[in-house]
Amino acid sequence: MVFGLGRKSKKDQPADPDESQASVESTDSADTASADAGRRASGPFDVSEISSREGYVDLGALLISPSEGLQLRLEVEEATQRVVAVTMDLNGSSLQLQAFAAPKTEGLWDEIREQIGQSVGSQGGQVEEVQGGFGTELIAKLPAGAQDGSQGYRVARFIGVDGPRWFLRGVLGGAAAMEREAAAPLESLFRKIVVIRGDSPMPPRDLLQLRLPKDASVTPPPAAPDVDAPEFKGPERGPETTQVG
Repeated sequence: MVFGLGRKSKKDQPADPDESQASVESTDSADTASADAGRRASGPFDVSEISSREGYVDLGALLISPSEGLQLRLEVEEATQRVVAVTMDLNGSSLQLQAFAAPKTEGLWDEIREQIGQSVGSQGGQVEEVQGGFGTELIAKLPAGAQDGSQGYRVARFIGVDGPRWFLRGVLGGAAAMEREAAAPLESLFRKIVVIRGDSPMPPRDLLQLRLPKDASVTPPPAAPDVDAPEFKGPERGPETTQVG
């Protein structure tokens, strides 16, 4: 497996109103947690749901299952030097991953989808909500110039999963953004991802910390496609590539 580094700039006597509201909120929270767990029955997983971390590529907040031909690129924020995303490149398609802290009682995906739509619209693009294997997804079309100078669109497919106190977002690019068959290998790898939230208090939406594996070594970078997500975008730099093993 190949690694690359790049930068991105809530009793008998009636309850009072507060108690009633708290009871409703508690029921809603339980229903939400149950629904989220149902959607994650086949992954991605929380670290508490696996028996061992052996066999995974350890990126800190994310454990990635290796696969033949898979290349991973870590994107580093220039100002802070922190890793802010990892992109999986496979068979000419890509899947950018970011994991965030989330509230205990509610998910982030509904709100984030709305914000992505606003961001895409402000750039002259369009979004469409579709149903997929991970629930509600977004297909975004952003204006982009073609090599011959004509105006076209760059397509990205956003998927999001709310877990226990974390949210995992993926952005599919290349053929995987438009063709379900082409997306299947990356979707399978997405389901195998394990998220490590940690016990430290964190504000919702804070990025969970990613890192380069300790046993990585630098090698010449291969050419690889890139996906810039409208949300949580950062600065870029040319990639360095690292080989695991």
